[in-house]
Formats: sequence, structure tokens, C-alpha cells
Amino acid sequence: MLPSWVPGAAAGIVSLHLIQKLLFPYFWADLRYLLKVLVYGLRVEMYRLQGRIVTVLDKFVKLAEKQPHKPFLIYEGKVHTYRDVDRRSNRVAQVFLHHGALKKGDTVALLMGNEPDFIHVWLGLAKLGCVVAFLNFNVRSRSLLHCVSSCEPKILVVGADLLGTLEEILPSLQKDVSVWIMTKDSTFPSVHTLLDKIEAASEDPVPVNRRSANNLKSSVLYIFTSGTTGLPKAAVISHMQVLKGAAGLWAFGATAEDIIYITLPLYHSAASLLGIGGCIELGATCVLKKKFSASQFWSDCKKYNVTVIQYIGELCRYLCSQPVKEGEKNHKVRLAVGNGVRNDVWREFLDRFGAVKICEFYGATEGNICFMNHTGKIGSVGRTNFFYKLFFPFDLIKYDFQKDEPIRNKHGWCEKVKKGEAGLLISKVNAKNPFFGYAGNKRHTEKKLLCEVFNKGDLYFNTGDLMVQDHENFLYFWDRIGDTFRWKGENVATTEVSDVIVMLDFIQEANVYGVSVPDHEGRAGMASLILKQNTSLDLEQMYKQVVTYLPSYACPLFLRVQEKMEMTGTFKQQKFRLVDEGFNPSTITDPLYFLDNSKKAYVLLTKEVHEMILSGKMKL
Repeated sequence: MLPSWVPGAAAGIVSLHLIQKLLFPYFWADLRYLLKVLVYGLRVEMYRLQGRIVTVLDKFVKLAEKQPHKPFLIYEGKVHTYRDVDRRSNRVAQVFLHHGALKKGDTVALLMGNEPDFIHVWLGLAKLGCVVAFLNFNVRSRSLLHCVSSCEPKILVVGADLLGTLEEILPSLQKDVSVWIMTKDSTFPSVHTLLDKIEAASEDPVPVNRRSANNLKSSVLYIFTSGTTGLPKAAVISHMQVLKGAAGLWAFGATAEDIIYITLPLYHSAASLLGIGGCIELGATCVLKKKFSASQFWSDCKKYNVTVIQYIGELCRYLCSQPVKEGEKNHKVRLAVGNGVRNDVWREFLDRFGAVKICEFYGATEGNICFMNHTGKIGSVGRTNFFYKLFFPFDLIKYDFQKDEPIRNKHGWCEKVKKGEAGLLISKVNAKNPFFGYAGNKRHTEKKLLCEVFNKGDLYFNTGDLMVQDHENFLYFWDRIGDTFRWKGENVATTEVSDVIVMLDFIQEANVYGVSVPDHEGRAGMASLILKQNTSLDLEQMYKQVVTYLPSYACPLFLRVQEKMEMTGTFKQQKFRLVDEGFNPSTITDPLYFLDNSKKAYVLLTKEVHEMILSGKMKL
């Protein structure tokens, strides 16, 4: 016979379990996630208390000793082991050490596409204690020169496939920047070759004191972001931010046995910090792709036994847009980590490609706040609770869309939105969650901070993103504010685009904004134009101008010619009505034009062309 109290205790346990499931359905998932965050934080703190500063580079060097023969990178079928990458990065470090031009703390700008030597150069320079600036290889001409000058590098390293881009900027490049190209010979005057010197260099490690960090808050990378206005800005990335980014895959449940597939550009923090850094944190293997290919994606995953993929929202849509094939669920992919996937694409992706756990997250490159959707709730970028806000204090505040600024009450304080309402995401800046700002631009750093928000003396980072928190404490991305929109997974700064357009001698004014296109992530670029008196629109010149000076994702897809520009009460260009009206020739009487990539020209946007865009027959 069981004791009389056993049935009662069993009933109590079952009742508690049912109550927990009903009232706190995410309790255990939240607890597991919080424990992971705590464990990682305690590990870093333990190192600090022991007087040890352990960086991601230190972890990589340790892994090269511990598992030298394990594949670290697989690129175009070739395997590069942990030892291979360690030794080749030593060669890079030795070249620059013997050249004698670099000292600890100097900046080197890196303009390379996705290839193993991007990682070899990055790690090699890090072994010399240099700050590496990742340049976006889509950025051209004036914008690229701005990026180089803003991070004040001693050296610029350029990949062999980007010599055309170098040729454009070389005559205007500051004379004190030494240029090195990843080739064995050069036709450029005063340009050093790197490949021949790497192959002749020693594999011996450089002195450890060159790479040793004194402080986890010291700078290690510059990663460019368009932020909310103007030309790209160099976000200062510290050792601590690299460690946090590298922990992302681990936090979502990836292990050392996983094989991670990276098709995103390495200049982007998602690929470099979360992807490559994440592989190092786990001691895992990475399959690196030169660039994303929707048609080769799943065949690559099968070929290399990929278990974890990285995405941006557009990537998932591209995969779903591919013709259906047999055996699409016959793969080993179990986790997909990224951001920006729409609800309908999320559902279609799961239905079509099988039981892949979508691990959506939110985080700005330069920001001090991150959310991770550890429960798999469709559409959400993450989840918060009382304990999470203790570690990472943030709020959603009311925002005035007409004035383009946070709303303040009669006492001058900002006000929080209610659950279910869209508000501007702001994150408290303190010693535990610092904001490092932008290199060489104090004004832009200050513009990203909000002072005196709720109390005297408080300071918050302005993410520039509008979010919604529902009644279950899930967070959802709503929109960008200000002068930025997102297209093809990249932030497009409207002021940069308009500055390029108004360089044309027939343009008086350009108002650039993003418009929604059905079944496409983000917003497509559109420019409302005012022509100078007695001039006409030269579509050939317009096309040549935008493709020469702008990255492909920033070229406006639509043009609208107006007679006068609407302004706000504060004399800013009025965008809201234009955004709402979109690019429909049936409702807009102004002349409209469309960037037809197949014809490499702007063409008249007729009702027929409009219908082809909406139906998906016209590729954007």
C-alpha cells in the first residue's frame, strides 16, 4: 500500500504542472535561456577575476592546438583545418611584422569578398593587435573613400577580385594609406603585393604580447553601418561585443558537432561575429560560400552535411521562390539563425523544407541590446521578462512620426507605450551595457544617444527601430524610423542616395524613401525628383549615375517626377504621403519610371509593367 499522502502529492504536482502550462507556458524555455546567459556572463567574469582576458582570437589559437586536424573552413570543396588557418594567419602577421609599418592598436582596412584569405588576413592582423575595419565591397567611389578616411587606416588590403573598385578610388586615396593587394604582381604604382609575401613568410607565431588585450572594452573591429542618416559609419566593436556575438549560435543550441553554412557577406556582423565567431566559440566547422545562390543552397547543404544555416529575411524568400523539387526535406539542417523573415515566408519555409528550428534574433551592429527568439514563436524577434530587463534594461517609448522625434510630456520626459502599441526601442547605457559609438565621428555618436529620458542624468541608446511588445512579452519588429529603409538585407541611407542624385546637373532636389512591394522583404528605393528649370530628365545619365556611385541594393528602383516638393512644418522633406502612394501608375498622375535591370535602363512605369512587378514576373 502506498502512503496516504502520495496520491495527494501526485495530484498537487500535476496541478502545478497544469497551472504552469496555462499561466506560464514559457517558464522553462525562459529559465533555460536565462541560465545560458548567466553561465556565459559568469565565465567571462571568472576570467576577469583571475586576471585573464580571453578573446575570441585566444579561443581560436587554443583550438588550433587542441584540434589541429579538424576542418575549420570548407571553401569551394577545399578543407582548411584549424591548424591550416592558424598557420596561414601567422604568415600574414609575419609579413606585416617584418614590414614594420604597423604597431599595436593601428587600424587596417580590409576590402575583400568571401574567401578564406579574408579570415586569414583578419586573424593575422588581430594577432598583431591591430583594429580591422571591414569595408562593404558593394560600396563604391565617394562613399568608399569616406569609409576609408573615417577609420583612418595605416594600410588598406584589397582582394584580387576588387581591383576595379580600387582603381576607381586610388587617385583620390589619402597618400598616407599604404595599399596592399592579394596578388603576386601589380600594375598599380606604389601598391604592394601580399600573396607572394605570404607564401614566402614564416608560419611561426608572432609574440603573444602583440595580441593580448588589456581590457574587453578595447576596440578590435570597425564594422560599417548606414545607421539612420548619411554615409556609412564605422561602428566601434569591442572584444566584449565580439564575445557576445560569438555566443549566439551556442545560445540557440548549436554544438561543436555542427556544420555551419555561411552565405552572407563577411563584412557584415551576422557572418563575421555570429557565423565565424560562433564557429570558433563552438569549435565547429564552417562552410563558406563566395556569395549566396538560391539554386545551389540545398545541394550544398546536402553535399557538406550542413546542420546550421544563417539567413536574412530575403534569403528565406529567395529559397521559397525557387521551383519545387523532389526531396527538399532530405537534408540535415536543424537550425536557421538570422533576422528579418516575414511571418508568411517563415510558415512557407517550415512547410516546404521541414522541421528546421527558426532562431530569429534582433541586434544592431553598434547597439547594446539583443533579443533572441528561443521559443520559435513565428514572427517574433525575441522575448523579454522581468529578469532579462534586470540585465539588459530597455523600453519602448512613444514616437512622433510627423516631427520624427520621441514624444515628451509637459514635464519633458519620454513616455512608455502600452503593450500592443508600436514604440521606439531604446536601451539603457551603463557600465555593463556600454555604447562605443562610431570611429572618427563624435557628432554621429552623440546623435544616437537620448538624454534625460525618464530621469535626470539617464542615458539611452536610440536603436532607430520601432517595436511592439505583446501581452505574452514577445517582441516584434515594426519599422525603421527616420531616413533609412531596408532592402535586400541592407540598410539604405536616403540622404546618401539623394546626395548622389542631386550631383546631376538637371536635378534640383531629390526626396528618397522606401516603398512596400508585395511578397518582398523590406522596402524598395524610390526617388521623387524636382527638375531644374528648362531641363528634362535624362534617364540614361540617371542610370549611369546611380549604378556608378551607389551599391546595387541602394539604387532607386522607382522614380517619380514632381513639380514641387512637399515639406513638413520643420522644413524637412515630407515622405509619409509619398510612401503611402507607392508606385501605382493608376493612382499617381506624375510621370513614373522603373529600373529594369534586364535592359540596364530606367523605363516608363506603365500599368502593364506595374502588374508584372506585382505578379512577380518582373524580377527586382
